Amino acid sequence: MTLTIEHLNAATPTEFIGLLAGVYEHSPWIAERAEPRRPFRGLAQLKNALVQAVREADRSAQLGLIRAHPELAGKAMATNTLTTESTNEQTKAGLTHCTPTELARIGQLNADYGAKFGFPFILAVRGPRGLGLSKADILATFERRLGHHPDFELAEALRNIHRIAEIRLSDKFGHTPELGHLVWDWAEQLATHSDPGYAERGELTVTYLSDAHRACARQLQHWMREDCGFDEVSIDAVGNVVGLYHGTDRTAKRLLTGSHYDTVRNGGKYDGRLGILTPMACVRALHQQGRRLPFGIEVVAFSEEEGQRYKAVFLGSGALTGDFDPNWLAQRDAQGVSMREAMTQAGLAIDGIPAVRRDPSAYLGFVEIHIEQGPVLNELDLPLGIVTSINGSVRYLGQMVGMASHAGTTPMNRRRDAATAAAELALFLEQRAAAVPDLVATMGLLEVPNGSINVVPGRCNFSLDIRATTDPVRDACAAEVRAELANICDRRGLSYSLEQTMQAAAAPSDPAWQQRWEQAVQAMGLTPYRLPSGAGHDAMKLHTIMPQAMLFVRGLNAGISHNPLESITNHDTELGVIAFQNLLLQLATELS
Repeated sequence: MTLTIEHLNAATPTEFIGLLAGVYEHSPWIAERAEPRRPFRGLAQLKNALVQAVREADRSAQLGLIRAHPELAGKAMATNTLTTESTNEQTKAGLTHCTPTELARIGQLNADYGAKFGFPFILAVRGPRGLGLSKADILATFERRLGHHPDFELAEALRNIHRIAEIRLSDKFGHTPELGHLVWDWAEQLATHSDPGYAERGELTVTYLSDAHRACARQLQHWMREDCGFDEVSIDAVGNVVGLYHGTDRTAKRLLTGSHYDTVRNGGKYDGRLGILTPMACVRALHQQGRRLPFGIEVVAFSEEEGQRYKAVFLGSGALTGDFDPNWLAQRDAQGVSMREAMTQAGLAIDGIPAVRRDPSAYLGFVEIHIEQGPVLNELDLPLGIVTSINGSVRYLGQMVGMASHAGTTPMNRRRDAATAAAELALFLEQRAAAVPDLVATMGLLEVPNGSINVVPGRCNFSLDIRATTDPVRDACAAEVRAELANICDRRGLSYSLEQTMQAAAAPSDPAWQQRWEQAVQAMGLTPYRLPSGAGHDAMKLHTIMPQAMLFVRGLNAGISHNPLESITNHDTELGVIAFQNLLLQLATELS
């Protein structure tokens, strides 16, 4: 019998626990603790209640839950004593058909893992799409997670248990996240295009106007026109792919949305691209229903945001705000190809760049959906988060200059060590940022030029990256760090240079649009969680000419991004699409 939310809400407490048997391995206490939270509006709210029951449990109960799970391809599989659910999952991952060599390797990993952590290795082997991970992926994940800190790994085990439970619940409810599958599969297909030198290694790199970049643009254009039913689809003068779905009144204001489709080198499949594919899925659903809203929807796949080929950044969204600098056209890439040459070769009409600029009065606002690119939602076991502000940032490149001298003959009180001075500044930077909420600061580059093991460093190059949700907080930190740099160098007898290389203003979310995202999340029975974005986004460019607000989708693997481990699940992806649909319907109601 396929379970329904209505049936679950109407069940007695005992029936409720029985209906959810097997969702969490040998742990009926979780359903028992979630039961009083009824009634549930839908699966998302039910999942959250079960997750919260585990989060609120003490450590011994959490360890008991982990230890209730069998080892991968372990004794329970060998003796045929796995639960029906575990048998299904391990079979889909091919673990019931391992070679003797594979079994020996998994057995050793199980032993090493158990010795280090004291509980079995837990992995949602059906994977982020639900189809099953390959044995190679399972082994690679097993080996990687052996290096984790015990506290982090316990949390990671619980996160994988929740993912296992999520898939099992979908099986019980007969729920297939079709919208999540659509977006996830689109992202997978788009990731088949990668620049030479990276594609051969199975790495994803798509830089501005490369062959892979242009192939992505053509693919997006095709999907928008043929699969989604956009009324107008074009590639503009900077390579942005623009899809327009008209409203009931073609002269009405439009909602602008989108993100970028270029990537960093050896990056992930969802950074930027999730913000293109999600609204495409929403337009596709409207088109299939033959439905128009009282406003148009304009989806822009921005051609460039990462600054990987040329020094210009936010090139795609900057063209919409009128911030495209003609001097960029003379920039040359590592092969000596100018931006002008690359654009001409791609068939772009450079003279048409000024016309790309948008008239803000023609738009209701800009919204963007994005993978979080951080650990917060992942650690909190939350699928979605509402962005309160995109951090303002400032960057510097600097050098401290002391005196290179013999490491053995120079007394400690006579040294002018540039590296220890930089280390002192790095610790001050860390402590200063940690003392203020929503302020972060990083010394990401630290280099002793021509350093030697037996020489006191005479020079040290370094970088500073300071970000905060408001510009005054950022600027106050930057001023104190500059002052401390001067103090350190004066006290240690060093000189220094410091060059500001970038400054971007903070972009607070528009209150009305942030509230719409919150209501869109609440409509699914989820409590909105608010957080700032420490990364830069196209939304911060559009913020200069119109109201904007963002929604985050949780990333797996501690929310890592700009990395091949960047990942999302089909279920979280579906919730992002539904939240976007909810926002569109809210807006339609407001304007009707």
